[in-house]
This record gives sequence, structure tokens and C-alpha cells, in this order.
Amino acid sequence: MAEKILIIDDEPDMLKLLSMILREKTPYEVSTTNNPIEAVELVKKGEFDLIITDLKMPGLDGLQLLEEAKKKDEDIPVIIITAYGTIDAATEAIKMGAFDFITKPFKKEQILFTIEKAIKWLKVQRENRMLKEKLKSQS
Repeated sequence: MAEKILIIDDEPDMLKLLSMILREKTPYEVSTTNNPIEAVELVKKGEFDLIITDLKMPGLDGLQLLEEAKKKDEDIPVIIITAYGTIDAATEAIKMGAFDFITKPFKKEQILFTIEKAIKWLKVQRENRMLKEKLKSQS
């Protein structure tokens, strides 16, 4: 089963670009929304393996989305993309549990590499959790 990725960005062109890149270059299932409030509901309901979110959006920012995602699944990797990249914003995002922080404009290869790295990391996290639970049940 293909991993599921949720992309949130208030710019429709960025959503189309990211969606197109992922659909053409990866086997992943992609869902998109330009509404961060809707994204919170999707995160709460959906079983996503990765979230890519813009940092600055009206109504709810990427850090708040990150917080909501981590409440649902502490292992879920969240990649934050922004045109307003500062060291402080990146540091704050990473402290809060973001997997990576990418500034716009980015190269297609950069986003694809980061996504692959995040999915591999998630698989290791899930495998570790499963092994720990198996060990607990045996003792």
C-alpha cells in the first residue's frame, strides 16, 4: 500500500506544483488542501504518513498544524515549506518536531529527497515501535 501524503498551502499554484511533482515522480497517494482549518480535520481523521505544510497561511499557520499532527501521531514527519525562511523560524519548527524546513523556491530534487528521507525515517520509527511492543508482550 502506498504511503499517504497531505499537502497544505494557501497558494493553489504551489499545491498544483507539489502535487504534480509527487504524482509524476513517486508512488505515493497525495491529498491537498488550501484551507489549514480543513487540514486539521483531515489530519485528525486521516491516516497520513507525511505532511507537507506552508508556514504562513491565513487562519492557522504551519507550526499550529505541526502541533495538531503531533497530537494525532507523534511519529508523523512534517515538512514545513516557506518563502519567509529565517533561522529563528526554522529553529522553532525543528524544536517543535518538524522533520525538515525548506525555503521557497526549492528544487524538485530537494523536495523529493526530503520526502524519501522522511518516509524512510517513518518506517524505521514504526518498526522500532512494533519491535518494542513485541518485546513488552514477551516479557
